[in-house]
Amino acid sequence: MADSSSESENPEAADFAVIRWGLLIFLAFVVWQNLMGFFPISLPQLEPFGFAAFLGTLGFVAARSTLRRDQQLKEIQSELEVARRIQLSILPSEFPVSMNFRVAARYVPMSSVAGDLYDHIIADDHQVGLLIADVSGHGVPAALIASMVKLAASSQRGVAADPSRFLSGMNSALLGSTQNQFVTATYLHLNSESGELRYSAAAHPPLLLLRSGRVTQIEKNGLMLAAFAFASYSTAVHKLEAGDRMVMYTDGILEASNAAGDFFGHEALCDLLKRTRVLSPAMAADAIVSSVRQWSGKQDDDLTVLICDYTPGIDECGTAIPPVASR
Repeated sequence: MADSSSESENPEAADFAVIRWGLLIFLAFVVWQNLMGFFPISLPQLEPFGFAAFLGTLGFVAARSTLRRDQQLKEIQSELEVARRIQLSILPSEFPVSMNFRVAARYVPMSSVAGDLYDHIIADDHQVGLLIADVSGHGVPAALIASMVKLAASSQRGVAADPSRFLSGMNSALLGSTQNQFVTATYLHLNSESGELRYSAAAHPPLLLLRSGRVTQIEKNGLMLAAFAFASYSTAVHKLEAGDRMVMYTDGILEASNAAGDFFGHEALCDLLKRTRVLSPAMAADAIVSSVRQWSGKQDDDLTVLICDYTPGIDECGTAIPPVASR
């Protein structure tokens, strides 16, 4: 009973038991066939039947192993699909409607789950705080850490107007919790009342500012998150102008490579931003992702892009919003 129970709990042991019985039957027939040579009795050749029985046990074990692997694969795929839905649920489905800011993001993971993350930390008619992060590695481990990054970012809402303090707080929250994986991130805070753009980053590709048809690179980088307790960050401050377009993205956009091994690169991205400047943020983000995927053919990294337009007094349809009468 104990052997039967252990074999049912251990598929490999059960497979070995089946093969063992097949081998014993084959050996028994071989021994029987050889012993018959000492007796003057004519009996049919039994050895081939024993060999056939042995081959049958091998085929049975092979078929059962294949079915078991298929079942395991289905279970893994089912779990990955659940993980994908959970990960997508932590990303904003849409950004709050604002009188001064229009925001859109696109996210295309390399696999079912991935380590890219974007979020709005704070958003109303007068200010918006936008985050993009990229966890090293891919798959489930990166996705789990991305969830931790979201929680770390949410815990810093109190300092959302100060990008350097925001990233420092995230770094402290993530230290020692990411299993030697690191995180790059960029955080942007816009305020229509002060007319300021405040920006900081942690080892992340620079912010791109499209203004009057020209693209300016804004870079204020510190060390990656979750790696160094002594990491510090600083904030770049710029004046906002009506019509400004800010573009945040992960390195999968720049490092997408074609068949010749050439990267999509910074210049191509800047040219694309200029060509799509008349499009809405959502349409421009779609165009960027589509162009990168056409360039690379084969996706080797997660693709994430977030676009924010500063359009004071302009609604989503491009109509001027009348000022609210004071009481």
